[in-house]
Amino acid sequence: MPPADRDMLGHGRNPPDPRWPNGATLALSLVVNVEEGAELNHLSGDEANEPVFETRHEVKGAASLGMQSHFDYGARVGLWRVLDALGSLPATFSCCGRAIAHAPHLAAEPARAGHEISAHGWRWESHEHMDEPTERAVIAATVRAIQDATGAPPVGWHTRTAASPHTRRLLREHGDFFYDSDAYDDELPRVGAPGHVILPYGFDCNDMRFHPGMGFIQPEDFSRYCISAIDWLLARGRPAMLSIGLHLRVIARPARMPGLEAVLARIAADPRIWVARRRDIAAHILTNPDFAPK
Repeated sequence: MPPADRDMLGHGRNPPDPRWPNGATLALSLVVNVEEGAELNHLSGDEANEPVFETRHEVKGAASLGMQSHFDYGARVGLWRVLDALGSLPATFSCCGRAIAHAPHLAAEPARAGHEISAHGWRWESHEHMDEPTERAVIAATVRAIQDATGAPPVGWHTRTAASPHTRRLLREHGDFFYDSDAYDDELPRVGAPGHVILPYGFDCNDMRFHPGMGFIQPEDFSRYCISAIDWLLARGRPAMLSIGLHLRVIARPARMPGLEAVLARIAADPRIWVARRRDIAAHILTNPDFAPK
C-alpha cells in the first residue's frame, strides 16, 4: 500500500487559477544551480570524490584535481557568461552553502544584479539518510553562508534530488523559508502548510541532459526542447508553471550558449509569460485564497 499521506490527485482535472500577474498564462522560472566548491572532494575533507562531469570518472583514494578543475570553470567563467546572457530577466540562483563560503562572488554578484539567492544544501548531496540534528545544522550553515555573502537569508530551498522526511518541517522551523522546491509532481505550486509553498521543479528542461547519454548534444537540443514545452503550454491556454534548470559549469560552454540565448530570446518578448524569481511566484501564491491548504 502507498503511504497514507501520498497525494496522487493533487489539483485534479480543474486546478485553481493562480491568476499570474498581468494576465500571464505561464509563470517561467529560470533556476541557475550553483554547486562549484560544494561537490564531494577529498581536498575538502569529504569521504569521496564527485564521480560525474562531462564523462564519468571516479577517483578513489586520492585527490580528484580534474574534477575540481571542471567545477571551477563554473565559478571562473560560467557565472559571468550566464549573468550577461540573462540581462534583465530575473532568475533564481540556487546555491550550495559551501560553494558560497568558498567563493562568495557566486552569490554576491547575482544578488547585486537583482536575482534571487536560494539555498541548495551545504554540500551538493541528497538528504534522504540525514538524521534531524545533522540536517538542522546543514540548513543553518547554508543560511549563514548565503547571508554572509549577500546580507540577506534565503527564503527558498531545494535539496539535491532527494529530501529527507524531515526537511520541509525543519525549513519551517528555521523561520526564514517560505517555499521549497523538493517536489517534481505538478506544474502548479501548492501550499503545503500555512505560509509555506511547494514549488515543483523538473529535470527535463534542464541542461544536465548534456551529460553523456542523457539526450542533449547540440545547443538546439536544449533550445528546441525548452521552447517546445513553452509553446505547448501557451497553446493549451491553461495557467501553468515551468522551470528551466541551468548549471554554470554546463550551459556556459561556448557551444551550448546559443541554446540558452535562443530560449531567453523566445521568452523575453512574450507578454503571456511571466518570468519570475521563485520567491516571487511563492509570494504570489500565498496571496491567492484558492491555494490555501484544505
